[in-house]
Amino acid sequence: MVDPHLNRDSLLALQEIMEAEYPMLLDTFLADAEERLSLLRGTRDAVQLMETAHSFKGSSSNMGADRLAGLCSELEQRAKSAKPADIEKLVDEIDSEFALVRPLYEAERSLAASRTPPSA
Repeated sequence: MVDPHLNRDSLLALQEIMEAEYPMLLDTFLADAEERLSLLRGTRDAVQLMETAHSFKGSSSNMGADRLAGLCSELEQRAKSAKPADIEKLVDEIDSEFALVRPLYEAERSLAASRTPPSA
């Protein structure tokens, strides 16, 4: 069954590449996502919205959060085209989508940490 919120194949590839650093990657993504959400919620500056949405889109895509990346792409395009219609609603959608994927990443992090042998 395909998860519309999280691309498990992307996570598996990242885990293979990152090996023992994979849990730290997940932690970094979650912390960065929180910062970006805070910026999106707190600004109406089109340039900052565009830059933050672009950055969030890239990291979400890299981490397999495809729907979140798509919402960020839509926000980036709206900010870029200076069409602020429904930007607040879109930021709310991004916030809601992150609220759905966050526990999935936290569970993934716990699972990865339990599989990673302790450092010597």
